[in-house]
Amino acid sequence: MPEVCRFLGIIITFNYDEHNPPHFHARYGEYEGLFLIKELRMSEGNLPKKVKNLVLEWADEHREDLMEDWNLAREEQPLKKIEPLV
Repeated sequence: MPEVCRFLGIIITFNYDEHNPPHFHARYGEYEGLFLIKELRMSEGNLPKKVKNLVLEWADEHREDLMEDWNLAREEQPLKKIEPLV
């Protein structure tokens, strides 16, 4: 899982050869979440509410970057790092 960002203990990743809809993964310790990019919501996972809200705030600021990395991942190309929230 290529990492594109890390902030406040949260790790944002994509998988290569992923299924639609466009999404990314967030990990925080033993917690994980899958976030839909276009809808900007967590569709699966068990992240603490505060962490989930931080990920959504970050994703809102970087939605275009996330879609660009999604497309790169689908083409199995190197992903671009995205600026952290803090």
